[in-house]
Amino acid sequence: QLQLVESGGGLVQPGGSLTLSCVVSGSTSMYYHIAWFRQAPGKEREGVSCITRTVGYTYYVPSVRGRFAISRDNAKNTVYLIMNSLTPEDTAVYSCAASTTDDCSVYTTRTSWGHYWGQGTQVTVSS
Repeated sequence: QLQLVESGGGLVQPGGSLTLSCVVSGSTSMYYHIAWFRQAPGKEREGVSCITRTVGYTYYVPSVRGRFAISRDNAKNTVYLIMNSLTPEDTAVYSCAASTTDDCSVYTTRTSWGHYWGQGTQVTVSS
């Protein structure tokens, strides 16, 4: 059974930075596409970024492109989300998910994307 554990969330001022980590256990992370999602209070969950297995192509939604960067360290079975220039609109619970079948091209449109999910980590951007 694949398990994902997120960490790195917290309280940060507008304009600040945070790095989230998603540690994968139970299998080798390089076999999975890994995506980050977020859900703000009262809003639907949205895909933020995705990285493909093996090759590591990256995808971003327009609202975070240029500010966020996703990367993976297969030796550590870890996927990172580096978040810069944070705004209060980035406040949400961030979760990582893994998929072996659905690739990153549909992570924002397929509601069933992700066979395995972490428990989430809270990111709050506030002064």
